[in-house]
Amino acid sequence: MDSLTQFLPIIIMFAIFYFLLIRPQQKKAKQRNAMLGALKKGDKIVTIGGVHGTIQDLSDDTITLRIAHNVNVTFDRGAINSVVSSSNEPAKSEPAKSEEAKEESK
Repeated sequence: MDSLTQFLPIIIMFAIFYFLLIRPQQKKAKQRNAMLGALKKGDKIVTIGGVHGTIQDLSDDTITLRIAHNVNVTFDRGAINSVVSSSNEPAKSEPAKSEEAKEESK
């Protein structure tokens, strides 16, 4: 019984670290891997360095971005920070904007 009470603070500390640090980091890594796996031609993305572009070509390890007219640059997949808009995602229409205006007026 005495040995259990000695190790109880260490066990509690490990549980706190797991729920506050390790678990959220694993969840974020899982979401990032899903985002990188779902990339497709035509997606508009932002790289870690802040370069905006549209995906022109994909391979297992690299992507080719069009950042300006006739300017294509090749990046590693890991250099993608976020997807701005997906190629199969419909553009925001007027009803979505009017809903935002209603929320702002409240």
